[in-house]
Amino acid sequence: MSDLTNLDNVLLEENESVAVLTINRPKSMNALNSATLIDIGKALDYVKDHSDSIKVLVVTGAGEKAFVAGADISQMHDMNSLEAAELSKLAHESYGKIENLPQFTIAAVNGYCLGGGLELASSCDMRVGSSKAKFGQPEVTLGIVPGFGGTQRLTRLVGRGKAKEMIATGTMIDATEAFRVGILEEIAEPEDLMSTVQKIASTILKNGLIAVSMAKYVIDRAADLPLDTAIDFETQMWAQTFATEDQKEGMAAFLEKRHAKFPNK
Repeated sequence: MSDLTNLDNVLLEENESVAVLTINRPKSMNALNSATLIDIGKALDYVKDHSDSIKVLVVTGAGEKAFVAGADISQMHDMNSLEAAELSKLAHESYGKIENLPQFTIAAVNGYCLGGGLELASSCDMRVGSSKAKFGQPEVTLGIVPGFGGTQRLTRLVGRGKAKEMIATGTMIDATEAFRVGILEEIAEPEDLMSTVQKIASTILKNGLIAVSMAKYVIDRAADLPLDTAIDFETQMWAQTFATEDQKEGMAAFLEKRHAKFPNK
């Protein structure tokens, strides 16, 4: 079992089935160095190991300025190719853990969301942004390409042309544009960001959480399959839900015109 001892760069707080993972380097605008990526991975291991109590994970950044302003340039400046590859692999490992969690994940983007920060947010199931948040993949302005998944996850969110434009220009876009192109699912005023995310989490928690997890799994695993193969996969997962107590309770509640009380079994 994982634990949360000796995590210097992140915070993990639990409250009524919702955990909030906060990147906690506000003096560095929550920039991601190796130690922070390792801490993120450890915290995610804990979340996965406690899926019985943690049902939704929120990812955000400490302070008012940044979600994550990118990877830590002070660490990367003198890296050679081998060291850069190791840092990239470390980020991919941590971000892969987010994508593969059975729990639903929400990025609460409270400020600058650049480079590795946008790549982190893109690893979550959905993104809610502050109206003051800024988004971008500015790696080419540093003479490098995105290395934490940006060429792939951003393309899947916004399409090939828009991803190429954002990456090739290195320019930032605001929350309104991020919503328009599909990076954000919702926008909230800064003071309402966490309450908006909590409302979304509360709505999810009212549903059959086995079904939520399975729906997430089907979407993620079948999205790139041929349609007929993906439909077959969906049918298999759909049929499996009929072996759960949640399905019996959900349909009984509908027929009895009452709110379902899902046992999550």
